[in-house]
Amino acid sequence: MQDHQIHEVIEKLTTAARAWNVPIVTEMTRRTRDPFKVLITTVLSLRTKDETTGAASERLYAEADTPAALLKLSAERIEELIYPVGFYRTKAQSILQICRILLDKYGGAVPAELDPLLELPGVGRKTANLVLTLGYGKPGICVDTHVHRISNRLGYLSTKTPDKTEFALRDKLPQQYWIIINDLLVAFGQNLCKPVSPFCSRCPLAHLCPRTGVRHSR
Repeated sequence: MQDHQIHEVIEKLTTAARAWNVPIVTEMTRRTRDPFKVLITTVLSLRTKDETTGAASERLYAEADTPAALLKLSAERIEELIYPVGFYRTKAQSILQICRILLDKYGGAVPAELDPLLELPGVGRKTANLVLTLGYGKPGICVDTHVHRISNRLGYLSTKTPDKTEFALRDKLPQQYWIIINDLLVAFGQNLCKPVSPFCSRCPLAHLCPRTGVRHSR
């Protein structure tokens, strides 16, 4: 794939994505642009399927949806509400720690800058960038396994880790696509461009893609 073809990639994925389910954090922000819910839902989503994350988030927010309200709950109660998300005990502790820091240091607000977000327990670059882009509408590039894999599979990048992919995309990807690239590639990865045996026969990008690293396809 040639660099200039990224515009065609975005256009075709935007059209195709209308028929796909969007990632859970994106779905939630369409209902309410709340940086705190973006933050906590993304923490819950790590190593967890979207349907599990969505149900856990709804249960949690029905009982408490602000840092102050969540701090009134015990770790055990949060565990009950978010189970069976992956690492639910660790995440319950992280949520309480995050809420305490937000209240003590930021007056209950979620920071709108990358560095302070990265200082929060359980928050990595993926989560921090999602808060910036979906919670605040600020430029950022969120890279998860789908974005990393597909950027390399398409031949747009040649990087070894998601962090390196993020910085490479910051240098190369037109800024107009920064916020939407995660949603498009996550939905694409969940529906067609699977990690193993992707559906290349149904792919709208098949004519552009060198299928780097693909051994078997459908």
